[in-house]
Amino acid sequence: MKNICVFASSSNNLEHSFYADAAELGKLLGENGLNIVYGGSRLGMMYACASKVKEYGGNIIGVMPQRLYDFGCGNPEDCAEFILTTGMRERKAKMDELSDAVIALAGGFGTLEEISEMIVQKQLGYNKKPIIFLNTLGFYDNLTKFFDSIINNGFAKDETKELYYVANTPKEALNYLVNYKIENLHYAGKF
Repeated sequence: MKNICVFASSSNNLEHSFYADAAELGKLLGENGLNIVYGGSRLGMMYACASKVKEYGGNIIGVMPQRLYDFGCGNPEDCAEFILTTGMRERKAKMDELSDAVIALAGGFGTLEEISEMIVQKQLGYNKKPIIFLNTLGFYDNLTKFFDSIINNGFAKDETKELYYVANTPKEALNYLVNYKIENLHYAGKF
């Protein structure tokens, strides 16, 4: 496991704890010889994480749609590799292709859409990557309750809880990542 895809908010107007956890996660990834695959900007939590990965020895791989790049959001200067895509769908596909694991930090609708697709991809057996939610300040508590409601109402099997992991600290996320064993995953691809 080398390249970790991180989905996160691009907002610069959040509670400080969100940026602190993003930076701590980046530091831990870099210190452990891991690289980040991320949205390619100098904004928000995504950059707080990516910049620390680089500072602590990892590489940054940025993937950005041309439209966002044209708005001036790109950060090719800090990236070992910077890839432009035609749109958001191609961006997600490229990030998926380049990554060995996925971590969702707090984020908006884009982050929700990205991580949801990764869960479905795993559910259908297209990958067996670890998928982690970093639950800073309980940000994902309501979402995981909704997931429980999906399961409790029969829209998904109880075993789908195995498809993702909720970590409350960056250290817990890293520990899950480095101890993840594909052979212990029994549910992916069984729907």
